[in-house]
Amino acid sequence: MTSIAYAMGQGGGAGGGGGFSAFVPLILMFAIFYFLLIRPQQKKSKQHREMLGSLKKGDRIITGGGIHGRVTGLTDTTLTVEIADKVRVKVNRANVMALTQPAQPAEAPKDNKPEPTKPK
Repeated sequence: MTSIAYAMGQGGGAGGGGGFSAFVPLILMFAIFYFLLIRPQQKKSKQHREMLGSLKKGDRIITGGGIHGRVTGLTDTTLTVEIADKVRVKVNRANVMALTQPAQPAEAPKDNKPEPTKPK
């Protein structure tokens, strides 16, 4: 009978690891989830917000529904998108998924004068 009591007094088989060591696997799992799932999603969301904020007239976009078009008007929450000649639709700004081609800046008109030749 004393052998059973003696075996139970030594800590038995399970337990006795300590308080902090039980949380180490949970902390490691959270760190793995953060670096593999949470952080990349936050980074992608930030890039999307920046892209939406930088939209301007003339940009070519793709909406969430797959509509390709050119931005012709902007407000805080909506965009006017030309999807064909004289066909314009209003789209919620949040539904823009990608910017396919930024607007081309207007080039300054070039003079058609020939350059003067240098004497040799």
